[in-house]
Amino acid sequence: MTVSNELAGRDETIAGFLDKLAARTAAPAGGAAAALTAAQAAALLAMVARYTTGAKYAAVAQTVERVIREADQLRAECTDLIAADAAAFGSVAAAYALPKDTAVQQAARSAAIAAALVTASEPPAAVIAAGARLLDLAEALAPAGNRTVLGDLAAAADAIRAATATSRILVEANLTGITDAAARERYGETVARVDPLLARADAVTSAVRADLLR
Repeated sequence: MTVSNELAGRDETIAGFLDKLAARTAAPAGGAAAALTAAQAAALLAMVARYTTGAKYAAVAQTVERVIREADQLRAECTDLIAADAAAFGSVAAAYALPKDTAVQQAARSAAIAAALVTASEPPAAVIAAGARLLDLAEALAPAGNRTVLGDLAAAADAIRAATATSRILVEANLTGITDAAARERYGETVARVDPLLARADAVTSAVRADLLR
């Protein structure tokens, strides 16, 4: 199995990615992990949908086709966000490394950090947006999905929950250093959308568990 690593210009093994995640380096970190989790959720949804095909599921064929198409697209988008997050956080680390010996340097460094934190908030905010779209697909698939793989649908819902909750924390952490009022408002609105997403993800998991245990 591989995950896309744009920074390396090649595909990287899961083991290699985890080695970098475990290292004492600025990136990859939590944002890249959240993006990978969202990509895994998309892959699980696509898998469940692909098991929900054939004459038995003819009545929901259009829904299933849409889930496959959109889940595959979201998997690609979230995979790209793994590297995007690492690159963005690298710019934060570079800003913190700027000299601060003089008042002028300190002001320039502070401005660079604030700007870099705006950039670094984009990938986790995009993961939250992707999580909302993935939940739309999970909710559409839950009533119709092949019962033999409904556990995987619940796994996808829980992965969406983890990805969005993690991304919220990361955006909130960046907000403390963002000075741009418009950006603070925009990202504040982004994190405010997460609790309803978590509730929706929990509802999908609960519905699947109720179905499996009946």
